[in-house]
Amino acid sequence: MGEGPRRQRGPRGPPSPGRGHGVGKAAGTGARELSTGGQGAQRDEGRSRAGVVRMVRRSQRRKLQKFTGLCGQEEGLRVKRSCPSCGPEPGGEDKGRGNPISVQLFPPELVEHIISFLPVRDVVALGQTCHYFREVCDTEGVWRRICHRLSPRLREQGSGVRPWKRAAILNYTKGLYFQAFGGRRRCLSKSVAPLLAHGYRRFLPTKDHVFILDYVGTLFFLKNALVSSTLGQIQWKRACRYVVLCRGAKDFASDPRCDTVYRKYLYVLATREQPGVAGTTGSRACDCVEVYLQSSGQRVFKMTFHHSMSFKQIVLVGQETQRALLLLTEEGKIYSLVVNETQLDQPRSYTVQLALRKVSHCLPHLRVTCMASNQSSTVYITAFDPLDQQMPLALSLPAKVLFCALGYNHLGLVDEFGRIFMQGNNRYGQLGTGDKMDRGEPTQVHYLQCPIALWCGLNHSLVLSQGLDFSKELLGCGCGAGGRLPGWPKGSASFVKLHIKVPLCACSLCSTRECLYMLSSHDIDHHPAYRDLPASRVVGTPESSPGAGVPQDPSGTARACEEYLSQIYSCSTWQDRMEKMKEIVGWMPLMAAQKDFFWEALDMLQMTAGGVGEGPPTPES
Repeated sequence: MGEGPRRQRGPRGPPSPGRGHGVGKAAGTGARELSTGGQGAQRDEGRSRAGVVRMVRRSQRRKLQKFTGLCGQEEGLRVKRSCPSCGPEPGGEDKGRGNPISVQLFPPELVEHIISFLPVRDVVALGQTCHYFREVCDTEGVWRRICHRLSPRLREQGSGVRPWKRAAILNYTKGLYFQAFGGRRRCLSKSVAPLLAHGYRRFLPTKDHVFILDYVGTLFFLKNALVSSTLGQIQWKRACRYVVLCRGAKDFASDPRCDTVYRKYLYVLATREQPGVAGTTGSRACDCVEVYLQSSGQRVFKMTFHHSMSFKQIVLVGQETQRALLLLTEEGKIYSLVVNETQLDQPRSYTVQLALRKVSHCLPHLRVTCMASNQSSTVYITAFDPLDQQMPLALSLPAKVLFCALGYNHLGLVDEFGRIFMQGNNRYGQLGTGDKMDRGEPTQVHYLQCPIALWCGLNHSLVLSQGLDFSKELLGCGCGAGGRLPGWPKGSASFVKLHIKVPLCACSLCSTRECLYMLSSHDIDHHPAYRDLPASRVVGTPESSPGAGVPQDPSGTARACEEYLSQIYSCSTWQDRMEKMKEIVGWMPLMAAQKDFFWEALDMLQMTAGGVGEGPPTPES
């Protein structure tokens, strides 16, 4: 029925230049339906039109070549794909037409502008190809454009040697990941990322929400979507939206207990501009502590200090009625004040007494660099001075401590050589020493070294480590009830690999009763601070004699293997030996792929020998 009207119209004229190929094809079809004598005219017309197009393209190409001056003799234009300083491209002389054009002939601004449109991962990969692209991809102009694309509202570059590159990577790698322990779906999820945040420096989960501090002092209030669990408890599903709580924040803290139910208030250490004294002009910057309700983000209390006092860290210790705020100054002094949290919501003002802490009053020469606290205890990390004979050694450690973690009744320390020391209650195996004996002195965990982060909870411990292939792993020990050690519901007295996919740029972690959190943010100015351990200071390693050559076993591997074998021999049954071997594989500092290989091989051997029933391996194995 559609062919009749076309026969009645008769032959069509030449197609319009502004119409597409579909119109020309329809016209050609109509001409063939009318008569066979018009095919030659249509073919000649198509040839003439194609010739006109070729002439226009040739003219445009010649104008471009004359304007740029890149190629004036040949029509072919080919850009050299390899770096000119690395030599000519193999077989490049016989491929294509024309002479190869070097990338260096293009203006540097043009190359930088093109590279800035690539993703950050591709820019880093391109910079590893040759010397030329390494210099181009490392320029601040490229990273300034990338930073403006990632964070359009960021107008000031960050601090450091490479401010724009540091700012771009901070915003590219920032993320807060979490894995809920309850429910059927146990997978790693990512919360909402505030567009205004300049990287992530620190985070703290509370009863209902999460607070994040970025690198420019902005504190964000991530509000969570609440859902009802099967047990009648209220659990949050994900951080669905965010609000800027305050700016100019230095640090923040809440109830130091592991259970987030007690974290009703949030204490924020910030800097605020205060109006000058009567008779003077201008304002002064003073430090203050602001108290917010974690449920709504409403400020309920504020205390301001003298402008001559500058603080850098705040921690809490004690009960609600006698809450002690410990403030660390820039000079390493510790001040404290007591607040009654039960009266913070009352609309009245009163004066609190700020007093110098005993550790700073009795030992004024002692400079504190960092501190940590729980409900009833506080740990101070002081500046290391081997010539100071009066420095108290409350904990007998052989080297300088870089950071620590304080749990309910145990603590972990990491020294400058990357060694981990655990001390305290070990009823559930939370010290990771392979047994359940309490330790009154710091005890080294020999099979773990150079951790990225350490966290101690109620009755379990977590360690974030990095393998030889730069992949991140999460190890845990202690009580596994409630799913707090994914993959190990029965717990473990030694650090074992948890069944969690860790983000590539994870830098810190935190665990609550309901969820496991991991913060991701890479700072290029933060270099690894661990040093190589001298052979003479390795525990259990004999010192090298003057006539000896290479020191024997500088890393203590032989001693660790002997200890592993003794543990296997101590098992009474073959089944227990297989389970112990699986635990030892989790202890060893192997790559993730190697550990998975050994675990699968041991499961196959166990099933072949009839040690377990047929079927896939259980998560406990």
